[in-house]
Amino acid sequence: MLYVVKRDGRRVEFDSTKVTNAIKGAADEIGFKLKESEAIELTQKSIELIENLSKKQITVEEIQDIVENILLNNGFKQIGEAYFNYRRERTKVREIKSDLMNVIEQIGVETDRDNANVGNNFSSKLLRIASESNKWHNLAMMPKKLAKAHENGDLYYHDLDSYNLTTNCLNIETGKVLKRGFNTGYGTINPPRRIETAAELACILLQSTQNDMFGGQSHVNFDNDMSDFVEPTRQEVIQEILETLKDIPGYENISKENIYNYSKAKEILNKKLHKRIHQAMQGIVYNLNTMHSRAGSQVPFSSINLGIPKNEDAAIVCKVFLEEYEKGLGKGEQPIFPNIIFRVKEGVNRESNDPYYYLYELACRVASKRMNPMFMNIDADFNKEYYDKGIIPATMGCRTYVCSNINGSEGPAGRGNIAPTTINLPRVGILAKGDLNRFFDLLNNRLELAREALLHRYGVLKKLKVKDMPFVAGQHLMKGSENLKDDDYIEPILKQGTWGIGFIGLAETLIALTGKHHGESREVQELGLKIINYIREFCDKCKEKDKLNFSCYATPAEGLSGKFIAQDKAIFGLVPNVTDKDYYTNSYHVPVSYKLSIKDKIDIEAPYHKICNGGHITYLELEDYPQPEDVKSIIDYAYKNTNISYMGINFHIRYCRQCGTNLDIEQQKCNKCGSTDIQGISRVTGYLSLDERFGVGKVAERADRTSHNGDHKSVYNV
Repeated sequence: MLYVVKRDGRRVEFDSTKVTNAIKGAADEIGFKLKESEAIELTQKSIELIENLSKKQITVEEIQDIVENILLNNGFKQIGEAYFNYRRERTKVREIKSDLMNVIEQIGVETDRDNANVGNNFSSKLLRIASESNKWHNLAMMPKKLAKAHENGDLYYHDLDSYNLTTNCLNIETGKVLKRGFNTGYGTINPPRRIETAAELACILLQSTQNDMFGGQSHVNFDNDMSDFVEPTRQEVIQEILETLKDIPGYENISKENIYNYSKAKEILNKKLHKRIHQAMQGIVYNLNTMHSRAGSQVPFSSINLGIPKNEDAAIVCKVFLEEYEKGLGKGEQPIFPNIIFRVKEGVNRESNDPYYYLYELACRVASKRMNPMFMNIDADFNKEYYDKGIIPATMGCRTYVCSNINGSEGPAGRGNIAPTTINLPRVGILAKGDLNRFFDLLNNRLELAREALLHRYGVLKKLKVKDMPFVAGQHLMKGSENLKDDDYIEPILKQGTWGIGFIGLAETLIALTGKHHGESREVQELGLKIINYIREFCDKCKEKDKLNFSCYATPAEGLSGKFIAQDKAIFGLVPNVTDKDYYTNSYHVPVSYKLSIKDKIDIEAPYHKICNGGHITYLELEDYPQPEDVKSIIDYAYKNTNISYMGINFHIRYCRQCGTNLDIEQQKCNKCGSTDIQGISRVTGYLSLDERFGVGKVAERADRTSHNGDHKSVYNV
């Protein structure tokens, strides 16, 4: 009887099937079709060497050394190398986790109370748990096959450091929360009356929410929510005017009821009211670019949805906010946050005879200077379906989209994405070697693994209590939290959000399968749609089966765009037009270096928006600052001729850090003050970002970006 000594000292009986399974697993990892007879023969050779040692017990490491040598010396070098690489990665995990596990386990349950100022929320825990160490902890606690899928680059579990601590993002019902007041943990914040106070508290909502979560947050209906605080402010201004004018001849009979009959008083009222609204909106822009969250590590990843005003006060808020964002910061610098989503709807603001057409024109003007707002098409059929039911769809800068709900009321309010997992789609394309049947078999395997991973994450998160997310859950910002108390588990909340199965690199996948991407061939475009529809159909089936809101997610890959491709280079080498660069193309986008017209870019990517019900986006890359009418003509074409939903205009913003002057793309020196201290800003994964903060993959991608208004099929004339 031969015993195996495990790494923890336990002795178990030798089991030859584990050797066979390890060999098969290494072969599967690189797409090698190993026959059953070959696997058994290699296992037998390994057993013979083990028996020749004449030992009564043997260590796991000794067995693995023998298996590795058998593979390398019997014509299976590729499998042997894959086996070695996996051993090396698992060794790294064991080495890093050994001294941390016990401590992290306790902090993950509850932060100790040795400091009264340290709470029990997400940020407080991360103060104690270094992000990287918690990633290793989370890999170690999940089933080995799930950990392996993440380690070797088949899947990616987003924000792994937060896997056991919190959820992703949230659309905040701002007006509802402000009207009832809230508590940040140190006392009650009463409902505001003035627009200025409401604006300040709207920023606090974003900041406090972000401290409980790992993703971004949005005001789901900003202009309408803020408009409720315009009338109380107006009444306050009226009272001030009445106090001022009461002793002036000619105004003896002025009152609240007849103040609009006095032209001068009316003029003063409008001027004072607009000034206060401007100050309030300016405060939001300034605060969201200066106030920090998550232990001071960053400003809130914030988004604001507007453009469908319910009344004239909401229209004033929308107009003034856009004007204040257009002004920029103190020297006119580009604001990074918030991301703005302007919602376009026929009958509201899209056509020249619509009541709020002027807001659409203003939004296009601001976008031509600031890259914000982005635009959302409420007339896309999947958006209009909800709008006709009285629900206004919304999105976030990153592209998260939440509307359908298998467990309750529909719409985005009070809901968000719980967690996404992304599939390395190009690897599946490479492994399939042009065989579509094999491709879909492999894709189905990855999808099942992604589902299992998300269900595992669900199982971990449902053990959290409301007190672990004291603001978003404790103050009932999240749908499902309404009747929960501090010591209740958050499972009802987890059932309301979405669980995204995402993908990256459709373009490279198609090249690996056919030699072309979807921008080059209509037939390849049909295959691309078939692949993403396959993912969507899988998500829809899981939604019914698991009673969770599984969704198909066009992953906003930032660091991941470089991470996946680096792992695939190590395995497959340089595959032409697939791994021979430093990044994979974002989601379903046409490769950024491929030259095509604005119209073609819109037409090709539009069908994917409806399929990707967990989030979608399309960018149009322009050479330089466009004119407002150019922005409008692009959006008009897209929204009148296709079913596209969420899109934005990209160009490279550059300004002088010393005086704030906007500079042309090639300028290295400010023509106003002479400074060479120049700041560049680009868009990445939906949000704007300072150039120097881009990851390696995104730096390479930005360098390759070609405009869609160059010497191609059309120049703005769509």
